[in-house]
Amino acid sequence: MHTAIHYEPRFEVPAPAEREALGQLLSALKYISDTTFHDTGRPLRSVHAKSHGLLRATLRVLPGLPATLAQGLFAHAADYPVILRLSTTPGDLLPDAVSTPRGMALKVLCVRGERLAGSDNTATQDFVLVNSTTFLNAGPKEFVPGLKMLAATTDRMPRFKQAFSKALRGAERLLEKSGTDSAGIKVMGGHPATHPLGEHFFSQTAFLYGAYMAKFSLAPVTVGLTSLHDVPLDVAHDPDALRHAVRGYFAQQGAEWELRVQLCTNIEEMPVEDASSEWPEQLSPWQPVARIVAPPQIGWSDALSAAIDEGMSFSPWHGLAAHRPLGSVNRVRKAAYEMSAALRAQRRGAPLQEPTSLEGLPF
Repeated sequence: MHTAIHYEPRFEVPAPAEREALGQLLSALKYISDTTFHDTGRPLRSVHAKSHGLLRATLRVLPGLPATLAQGLFAHAADYPVILRLSTTPGDLLPDAVSTPRGMALKVLCVRGERLAGSDNTATQDFVLVNSTTFLNAGPKEFVPGLKMLAATTDRMPRFKQAFSKALRGAERLLEKSGTDSAGIKVMGGHPATHPLGEHFFSQTAFLYGAYMAKFSLAPVTVGLTSLHDVPLDVAHDPDALRHAVRGYFAQQGAEWELRVQLCTNIEEMPVEDASSEWPEQLSPWQPVARIVAPPQIGWSDALSAAIDEGMSFSPWHGLAAHRPLGSVNRVRKAAYEMSAALRAQRRGAPLQEPTSLEGLPF
């Protein structure tokens, strides 16, 4: 096995156009937020507005981790309360017939240690994951055109989007039969209409891992979840098919995921500035550091949505200094998440909350 390398500041090199790209990204995200607030009267997120699962769980750090893995949150075996939010990418509340990539956000509670700037006086560690291993673009400059297109179509042509998504899913199925797939087609609405609980989720970008650097992933491990991989859902006749599938599952049984890390062992082949770069598993395999255990529960409700969707924010910049986000995409995300949270708080007329326990969550 290759040896994990220590973080060095020289590994992060801001691009000359990063500041300009940030301004364009913030403008596009604000346009999405303004549009959906005007049309719905609700302070929605600019991306990942629609939730499909809102879950209580426990994160259990594994005992006996080797020194390279026993870092930050994972330095000692312990149990932490955690909130999970399963979502899809658009900023408007579309029917599930518009099938887009899925996200899983984790908010770990009661976390102690030196904090990242901007998350002082809180005790949470957030992980923001999606169901693809890499970001679609290398950096924010390359991401701007796609986000501008997303902004321009927000809350417009819903029937066209459903028909277009159906056509894209057909194209994606043909690609998969040939042994390939297309991240671009999935982002535009061609994601396979499958059960969301069968997915693997990834941080895509790199983070400090104590003295080292790593990416994170969340993998289903219980049979109930693994058996749902690629199981199709009928999204044509139910606008909330994903939500109903999550509720149906958790009404009957619980679930467990493994939280894993992939340590950086070669900065040339595993860069932190190129978010589109897949880190080779032959250089560094994924290694488990914790289990997330969710008991049977309601899975989603209007009351939970009011508390979590409307009352909380999830950001990779909420957390410990030991897990600081790395690279250009993460640097611009900091300002983007802060702007989105501030707009939502202003429009709802109340500050967003960082919870201290699961006790106050409704059912």
